[in-house]
Amino acid sequence: MDHTMTRDDFRPAQDRCILVSACLLGVYCRYDGRMEADERITALADRFTLIPVCPEQLGGLPTPRQPVELLQGKAVTRDGSDLTEAFRRGVEQVVRIARLTGARTAVLQPRSPSCGIGLIYDGTFSGTRIPGHGMLAGRLADEDFLLCTPDGLDRLG
Repeated sequence: MDHTMTRDDFRPAQDRCILVSACLLGVYCRYDGRMEADERITALADRFTLIPVCPEQLGGLPTPRQPVELLQGKAVTRDGSDLTEAFRRGVEQVVRIARLTGARTAVLQPRSPSCGIGLIYDGTFSGTRIPGHGMLAGRLADEDFLLCTPDGLDRLG
C-alpha cells in the first residue's frame, strides 16, 4: 500500500506543543549573553514538542544587550533608553509562532521583563521585585495560555 505523506503527517498535535524561553533550553540569548539550561525543561522533550522562543531577540535586540526592566508599561534600560517597541515586536512574533504551531502552553523564564510570570523587577534596577507579568507573559495570559515557570512544571500534568 502506497501512502503519500501530507503536511499533517509532520504537524505535531497542538496540545503537545509548548513554547519555552530559549535560554532555558541552552540557547545563549539572555541579556548577559548567558543561558540557563534547565534539565527539568529539556526533559520535557520526551513528552512534548518544545518550541524555543526569545521575544527579545525576535524583536531585533542583540545578545548580549543592556538589562531591561518594566517601568510604567515601558521596557527601559538603566540609562533610560526605551526598548518598548522592540519588546512589542518580539511579543507579536512569539504570538505568531504560537498560532502557527497551535501551542497554548508556555514555560517561561522567571522575573524577565519579557517572560516573567507573576513577579518581575520594578523598573528601578534596585533588585526590587513586584507582582506582575513580563510583556510576553502578559500577552499570553490575556490569550488564556497555560503559563508555567521551571518550578511550576507540575501544572503540565
